[in-house]
Amino acid sequence: MAKIDDIQLLRINYLRGPSVWTYRPILEVWLNLGALEDYPSNLLPGLNERLTAWLPDLVEHHCGVGERGGFIQRLKEGTWCGHILEHVIIELLNLAGLPAEFGQTREISQRGVYRMVFRCPEETVARVALAQGHRLLMAAINDEPFDLKAAIALLKTEINDRYLGPSTGSIVDAAGERRIPHIRLNDGNLVQLGYGAAQRRIWTAESDQTSAIAEGIAQDKDLTKRLLASCGVPVPEGQIVQNADEAWEVAQEIGLPVTVKPSDGNHARGVTLDLHHEDDVKAAFALAQPEGSDVIVERFIQGTEHRLLVVGGKLVAAARGETVSVAGNGRATLRELVAVVNQDPRRGPEQEYPLDWIKLEAPAVQLELKRQGYTPDAVPGHGETVLLQRNGNMANDCTDEVHPDVAHMAQLAAKIVGLDIAGMDMILQDVSKPMHEQGGAILEVNAGPGLLMHLKPTSGAPRPVGQAIVEHLFPGSAEESGAGRIPVVGLSGTRENGFIARLVGWLLQLSGKHTGVASSEGMYLNNRRTQATNTANWAGAHRLLTNRLAEAAVIQTTARSILEEGLAYDRCLVGLVTDMDGHATLGDHDIQAPEQMTRVLRTQIDVVLSEGCGVLNADLEQVADLARLCDGEVIFYSLQADNATVQEHRTGHDHRAVLLRGDDVVLATGPVERSLGPLAQLRPASGFTPDTAALLAAIATAWALDITPDLIAAGIKTFDYQPA
Repeated sequence: MAKIDDIQLLRINYLRGPSVWTYRPILEVWLNLGALEDYPSNLLPGLNERLTAWLPDLVEHHCGVGERGGFIQRLKEGTWCGHILEHVIIELLNLAGLPAEFGQTREISQRGVYRMVFRCPEETVARVALAQGHRLLMAAINDEPFDLKAAIALLKTEINDRYLGPSTGSIVDAAGERRIPHIRLNDGNLVQLGYGAAQRRIWTAESDQTSAIAEGIAQDKDLTKRLLASCGVPVPEGQIVQNADEAWEVAQEIGLPVTVKPSDGNHARGVTLDLHHEDDVKAAFALAQPEGSDVIVERFIQGTEHRLLVVGGKLVAAARGETVSVAGNGRATLRELVAVVNQDPRRGPEQEYPLDWIKLEAPAVQLELKRQGYTPDAVPGHGETVLLQRNGNMANDCTDEVHPDVAHMAQLAAKIVGLDIAGMDMILQDVSKPMHEQGGAILEVNAGPGLLMHLKPTSGAPRPVGQAIVEHLFPGSAEESGAGRIPVVGLSGTRENGFIARLVGWLLQLSGKHTGVASSEGMYLNNRRTQATNTANWAGAHRLLTNRLAEAAVIQTTARSILEEGLAYDRCLVGLVTDMDGHATLGDHDIQAPEQMTRVLRTQIDVVLSEGCGVLNADLEQVADLARLCDGEVIFYSLQADNATVQEHRTGHDHRAVLLRGDDVVLATGPVERSLGPLAQLRPASGFTPDTAALLAAIATAWALDITPDLIAAGIKTFDYQPA
C-alpha cells in the first residue's frame, strides 16, 4: 500500500473551562483525514498489530463498548483514524504518568473532517501529546519506525516543567474535593483558591496569611534560635562566624562535635554534621558559605532528624529522617554501589520522588567520604559500611508517635516565629518522649515547607496535609459548598444582555456587595467603568474573578466564547439564558441549524450550583426546555401571563416566575402573586427604555439572588444607564 499523507490538523482550540464537551479543560482538534476517510482500521494492513505492540495497554480502554478490550474490538471491527488518534493520545498521557480518561471524536457535516477532544489540565502538555500521538499514528499507518521512549520522555519533561509541584498540587486537589475553585496565576506554583473577595492565595506551602516578617525571621536561623531560646524552647548553642579560622575557634569554645551550616539556607544544602576535627570544620565552612549570607557553627546534638508540620497552630504531620549508607562487598566501587542505591524507585530527580538521587559529586557527599578516608572509586571491604548522607532524607511517617510535649514545642515555635504554616526541624532520640527529657532541640523553623515527605512517606501512612492547609484557609465543614465562592451570575444570549448584566450588577451593588461586571459594554466595578472594550469573553471574566475587591460578579458570555474558550468559572450561582439566536454566525463551528444552539448554550445551565438558580425565557420553547438540565431552582420569565410553561411551572407551590400581566410586572411564587409595579414606572433614571423581555430577565435574575422586590423596583428607577 502506498504511503498515506498525514492527517491534517485544521484547528486547535484549548478550552480552559466548562464547554460543550465537559466541565474541565480540554484540547479540541479539528482533523481532516483526507484519503484515510476511506480506510478504517480494518482496511489498513498491520495497523492494529503495530499499535498494540507499541501501546499494549490500549486493551484497558473500554471505549463505547464499556468493558476491557472495548477499543481493541473497535479496531478489529474497523474504526476511523480520528477515533484512533484520540485513544493513542490518551494512552501516551497515561504512560507519561498523567491519567487522561476522557476523550471524544465526532464527525462534522464536512466529509472526512472530525472534531476530536481529550482532557488535559495544561495546554502546552496537551499540544505535545497531540504532536506525539499524531506522529505515532502516522508511523503505525505507514509502517515506519517510532521512538516511543523518546516521546514519553518528552511528555514527562513537559509535565514536570508545567504542572504544579506536589506540595501545591496536594492543596489544590484538597480544595477541589471541597468544591473550592482554583485559578493558576503564573507558570509556577502561585495559585488562587476561590473567586474574588472570597479567595485565598498559595505559593507552594505558603499562603497569603503567611507573614513576610515571619518568613524573614525563619530565613535568619540565628535570629530564629535567639527568639525561640528567649521563650524557653530548646535550641542548640551556636554563633555566626566570618571565616574558617573563626569557625574552628567557635567550635572549640562550644565543644566538639559541632554542626556547620548556612544561616539562611534550605533543603539541607551546605549543612555538615558531627564535626570533630579542624580540617573538617574548615572544609564545612567552605561548603556552607556559598549557600547563605552567613555561616553558623553550633553544638551538634545526638539523635535523629525529624520534620514536624504545623498548620494553623496545630501539628498535622511528622516524619523521621534516616541516614544513607552503603555496605561494601569487597568487589564493587562506591560509585557502583551508589548506582544500585539510586535504582530505588523512591529516588529520582523530579519533585514527585520522596528521595533524591545520591550524587557522589555533591560537595557534602565528597566531604563525608573524605572524613572516612574514601574516594568515589574506592572499594569498601566486605561488610564495611560507608556513610554517604547524614541529613535531608525525611522518609518515614511518625505522626502517631509524637509525644504531646514535642507537639507543644513545635506549635509554640511556629507561634513565636509567626508562621501559619511551618516545617520544624528537630533532633530527637525518640519522638514519643518529652523533648527536655532526651536533650532534644529545634534546629530550624521553615516557611513554605515541602509536603512530599508527608504525602509519599517511604514507610507509614500518608497524611492529608493538603486538606489541613485548605481547612486552615477555609475553616468550616467539608460538606459546605460555599467556601471560596462569591455570587457569580452567568448570562448567555444576544438580546440586550449588556444592559441586563449592568442592571443586575447595579442591583447587587445596592444590596451591599462590591460588584464587578464583565460585559459586551465593558468592565465595571461598582458601576464605574474600568475597561471600555468588550469583556464578554474568557479573559474578561478571568480578570474579574481574580479581583480581590469583587464580592459578586456578573459575567456575560457568548455562544462563540463557549465554543472557542469555554467558561472562565466552574460553577455559577445564577445562570441566565435569554435566547438562542445567532446560529447563522457560527458556521465556522459547524453550527448549521437553530436546534444546534441547545448543545452550546446548555453549558450556561449545566454549571448552575445545586443551591443556585437557572433563569430562562419561557416564551422561547428551546430556551425553556433547558429547565430539565438545571441542578438548582428554575425561575421562568414571560411576557404572557398565560404562558403554558409558566402555568405548569407554577403548580409547584414554591416555584417562581416573573411575568407581565397587562401592564403590571408580577412576581409569582406558586399561585401567589405580587406586583412589582406598572411597567411604565420601571424605567432607568436615564430615560433609557429597555426591551421588556430584557427588563424581566434582569428582574428574575435579581430575584434569584434573593434581592428584595422593593430594592429591585427602587434600583431600576435609580439606574443611570447609558448604552456604551
